Amino acid sequence: MSWNLSFFLGLLLLISLLAIRISTILPGSRNAKSRTKRSASDTCSVAVFLGSGGHTSEALTLMSALDFKRYNKRIYIVSDGDILSARKALNFEAFRGEDPNLCSILSIPRARKVHQSLLSTPISTLYSLAFCVYHLTLPPLLTSGQSSFADVLILNGPGTCFVLCVAVYVNKFLGLPAPKLIYVETFARVKALSLSGKLIRPIADRFVTQWGDSRQQEVSSSRWLV
Repeated sequence: MSWNLSFFLGLLLLISLLAIRISTILPGSRNAKSRTKRSASDTCSVAVFLGSGGHTSEALTLMSALDFKRYNKRIYIVSDGDILSARKALNFEAFRGEDPNLCSILSIPRARKVHQSLLSTPISTLYSLAFCVYHLTLPPLLTSGQSSFADVLILNGPGTCFVLCVAVYVNKFLGLPAPKLIYVETFARVKALSLSGKLIRPIADRFVTQWGDSRQQEVSSSRWLV
């Protein structure tokens, strides 16, 4: 009986510590707000998830508004097998006349493929998460002069982008450098959030919707990059 009580108290303590740690890294916490802001002259790195189809077009439209002299390192993340999005990213960089050495393509496994069985989805999702955690954590630690995978990670759906968010929070939980999460709801959503938006809204550093109603607007400031 005493062993069961000790186990229960230990489990309760562990859950409490985990909850406290998570609360300190969520947006809006005191620790999250205490980060040093960058000056306008600092250069930054940006990663953007290209979710294929209309999501890719929207994401590249967002990227076209950036000052590439400031965001001088760019990472385009695509789902495994999405050759078209990768090609669009390279064409976009070529159209801008940018140095191809300043951008890279990262292909990640899909959390769930089209028509994939629900029974096998947890396995593929865990594999995708492990892949993302590896690339967001180990290469920056092993590369001199690089403290983080990227300074900013821009997302606009679909579902696989949530796995990227979880990978970012693994770094945050461990106290490692992690990019700021910027979620821009897809342009097709003008009245209600998508499923990805609903999942990511509580953990995004900045969340932007496409409607102007102040009662529904998720972000009050348009200065949503570092």
